[in-house]
Amino acid sequence: MNLLGKLDWGAIPFDQPIVMGASAGMILAVVFVLSWVTLKGYWPYLWKEWLTSVDHKRIGVMYIVLALLMLLRGFADAIMMRSQQAVAAGGAQGYLPPEHFDQIFSAHGTIMIFFMAMPFVIGLMNFVVPLQLGVRDMAFPTLNSVALWLTASGILLVNISLVVGEFAKTGWVAYPPLSELEFSPGVGVDYYLWALQISGVGTLLTGINFVTTILKVRSPGMAYMRMPVFCWTALAANLLIVAAFPILTATFAMLLLDRYLDFHFFSVEGQGNAMMYVNLFWVWGHPEVYILILPAFGIFSEVIATFSGKPLFGYRSMVAATMAICVLSFLVWLHHFFTMGASANVNGFFGVMTMIIAVPTGVKVFNWLFTMYGGRVRFTVPVLWSIGFMVTFVIGGMTGVLLAVPPADFQLHNSLFLVAHFHNVIIGGVVFGVMAGYTYWFPKAFGFKLDERWGKASFWCWLIGFYVAFMPLYVLGLMGMTRRMQHYDNLAWQPWLLLAAIGVAVILVGIACQVVQLVVSIRARAQLRDVTGDPWNGRTLEWSTASPPPAWNFAVLPCVAERDTYWMRKQRARATHDQPAQAVEYKPIEMPKNTPTGFVTAFFAVVTGFALIWHIWWMAGLGAIGAFATLLAFAFRDQEEIEIPGEEIARSDRARQAEIAG
Repeated sequence: MNLLGKLDWGAIPFDQPIVMGASAGMILAVVFVLSWVTLKGYWPYLWKEWLTSVDHKRIGVMYIVLALLMLLRGFADAIMMRSQQAVAAGGAQGYLPPEHFDQIFSAHGTIMIFFMAMPFVIGLMNFVVPLQLGVRDMAFPTLNSVALWLTASGILLVNISLVVGEFAKTGWVAYPPLSELEFSPGVGVDYYLWALQISGVGTLLTGINFVTTILKVRSPGMAYMRMPVFCWTALAANLLIVAAFPILTATFAMLLLDRYLDFHFFSVEGQGNAMMYVNLFWVWGHPEVYILILPAFGIFSEVIATFSGKPLFGYRSMVAATMAICVLSFLVWLHHFFTMGASANVNGFFGVMTMIIAVPTGVKVFNWLFTMYGGRVRFTVPVLWSIGFMVTFVIGGMTGVLLAVPPADFQLHNSLFLVAHFHNVIIGGVVFGVMAGYTYWFPKAFGFKLDERWGKASFWCWLIGFYVAFMPLYVLGLMGMTRRMQHYDNLAWQPWLLLAAIGVAVILVGIACQVVQLVVSIRARAQLRDVTGDPWNGRTLEWSTASPPPAWNFAVLPCVAERDTYWMRKQRARATHDQPAQAVEYKPIEMPKNTPTGFVTAFFAVVTGFALIWHIWWMAGLGAIGAFATLLAFAFRDQEEIEIPGEEIARSDRARQAEIAG
C-alpha cells in the first residue's frame, strides 16, 4: 500500500518549461513575501490583528486582497490564451501544447468567477453592509472568518495544481462525460471539484450570515424601506447564494461519487444522464451571474447618487427591480443550452423569460440616468467607472437578448460571439462595478483617497482595452469561430485575433496603472489624507464615522428616521449650525473576541482536500478530524466577547472630533 496514494515525483511537470517557470515565479514571490514579513517582525501583528480577526471590515479587506491577487493570476491565463490564438494559425502551432492550453482556459474561468469576482463582491459587502446598517458587526462574526478562510483554501488548492499535478481540462463548467473518470483520469477535475466544494461551503456560510444580518441586525429605526440600495442588492444576492449554492454543492457531490465510488449519476454507460448535470449546473449558474451583478448595481446606485448630489431617482422601483431579478433569475437557466434538444415550447418559454428579466435591469439604467439628470455630477473615478458600465453593459445586454432568441442561439451557441457577450456583461458590469466600489470606499477603509490621475488612466485603459479585445470576438463568432480553440486553419480569423490580443495588452496597461496608483497613493497618503470620514460628501451611514472606522464602528449607534439619514442630518446641521451639540453618553461596548478558528479550520480543509485529490486516505481522515476538533474547541470556548470601556470610546470619538475641528 502506497502511503502517498497517487502522489509521486511524476506529479511535478518537469517536462513543461512554461509550467515550471510559472511555478518557480509563484513560489519565489510567496517566499519573498513571507521572508519580508519575517524580517520586519510583522507576524505577531498580522496574526493578532488580521489573520485571526473577526472584524467585518478587516475580513472584507482580506477578501479584496485575495480577489486582486487572483485577478492577476486569472489575467495571466487570459494573456496566454489570447497570445496563443493570435499566432497559432495555419501551419504555426503557437507555443502552448493542447493539454496545457486546455488547463489554462479552464483555470481562467474558474479563477475569475469563483476566486476573483466572488471574493471581490463579498469583500465589498463585508466591509460596507454593517456600516450602512449602522451596526457593529455581522450577525455571526466567527462564521464570517471561517467563510473567508475556506475561500482562501479553495484558492490555495487551485494554485497548488499549477505545481503538483494538473488542473481540469474540461472548461470551467466541467461537463460530463468529459469530466468523468473515463475521459479525465488525472487529478485535474478532482482539484477543480474539491477546491470549489470547500470554497462553496464558505460562500454558503457567507450567504446565511448576510441574510441574517440584513433581516435581523439593523440600527434603531432602520426599516427595510430606509435601507440603502446597496443593502437591498446585497440581500438579494445573498438570498440567491442560500438558494443556489446547495444545488452546486449537490451537483459536484454527485460527480465526485461518479469519479470516486463508480456511481452513475452522469455517466452514459451506466444509464446516467449527462444533461442532468448541465441543467443542475446552470440552475446554479444563472443565479450566480446575478449574485455577482446585483451588488455591482448597488455600488453604482450609491456612487451615482453621491456624486450627483441628489437622492437616487425611483428608490422604490429600484428595490422592486432588484427583488424581481432575484426571483426571475431562477427561471432562465435553460437559455445556456437551447441546443440540448428540448421542445420548441420549452425553448420558447425560457427565451421569453430571458427577455423579461432584461426589463428590471432597464428600469435600473433609466433610474441612474434620471438621477444624474439635473444633478451637479462630479466626474470622479467612481463616476467614470459607472458611466463606462452603463454604456458597456447595455451593449452586452442587447447581445444577450439576441442570444435569448432560440433560432439565433442555434447559430451562435459555443461560438466566440457567446464569449464576447459573457465578458461584455461580466467585465462591463461586475469588474467595472467592483472597481468603482474599490475606489469609492478605499478612503473609508484606509483614511486616504486614491490618486485620481492614475485612477482615470486605469479606467480609460480598461474601457478602451475591453472594446478592442472583445468586439473582434463578436465578429469572429459571426464568422463561425468556436471557443476554446488552441489552433485554427482559417487565416481570415487571424487579424481579428491579433486585434483582440492588442486589446488585452491595453487592459494590462490599465492593471499596471492600478498598481502604480496604489503605490503612489500610499506614498502620498499624507496629502491624500481624509480626516472628516466623509471625503465624497456621502449620503449613507458609513460616512458618519471615522476613516478607518474603529473596531466598534459607531461610538453610539445611530438612530435612523428617514432614507439617506446621514445626508439629511448634515442638511439639518447646516440649517441650525449655531445650536450647541447635544452631550453624548458613551457606554461600554461588547465586541466579539478574535479567534484562530477560521484560519486553523482552513488549514485542515486544505490538508483534507489535497489528500482526497491524491487518494491519501489517512491524511484525509486526519484533516477531517482536525477541522472537527477545531470547531469543537471553539464551541466550548470560555470567553466569547471582550468589553471596551466607555472611556476608551469617548477618547477615540473626541480625538476624531478634535482632528476634524483642527
